[in-house]
Amino acid sequence: MIGLQDATIAALYTLEETIAKEVFTGLTYPWEALPKIKDFIISLGETLPKEKYERREGNIWVARNAKVFPSAYIGGPAIIDEEAEIRHCAFIRGSAIVGKGAVVGNSTELKNVILFNKVQVPHYNYVGDSILGFKAHMGAGSITSNVKSDKTLVAVKAGEETFETGLKKFGAMLGDQVEVGCNSVLNPGTVIGQNTNIYPTSMVRGMIPANSIYKRQGEIAEKRQ
Repeated sequence: MIGLQDATIAALYTLEETIAKEVFTGLTYPWEALPKIKDFIISLGETLPKEKYERREGNIWVARNAKVFPSAYIGGPAIIDEEAEIRHCAFIRGSAIVGKGAVVGNSTELKNVILFNKVQVPHYNYVGDSILGFKAHMGAGSITSNVKSDKTLVAVKAGEETFETGLKKFGAMLGDQVEVGCNSVLNPGTVIGQNTNIYPTSMVRGMIPANSIYKRQGEIAEKRQ
């Protein structure tokens, strides 16, 4: 039976696949890192080698071999890791870590996020107060909704268990190699296990098991090996 043990950092992420590995030290659940991202970026940025990373005004560090289109906006603090691609009209509002080889695409907006290596958010995505694992991909128009409509604090529901996060802003935690279909909405407090696929135009909430196919609420199939 699914439970909060499936929502832990260890269950969701390969920490070797992010420059932000140390922000998770001593934590159990990934959302516990959300309030730490801003200060962590500044402290980590100060240690990055100058021969590999260009420091820009506003506590922004951009890998020298990353590709940043002239029309993209990067607000600090932020770290753009090696070989990442920040495409035309991307909008990085700040407190963002973009992993090695990651893609932030046309009209995609990031705010208070960690994108692990090889993440792709390439077309019209909003990703706020969220953490996306290694090789996670969000289809065109899919978004994380990070504030509840009634403005109450976000809780994570995993099976019969509920965890009160104490956070007003909390989007989604995507495990490694999660595929989110086009035009899907991940509601506040969504957690998706590794290697899971979300059908296009889905409305998702709560904990979704690893290695599954989410078709709609109440209809989740286990992947066949």
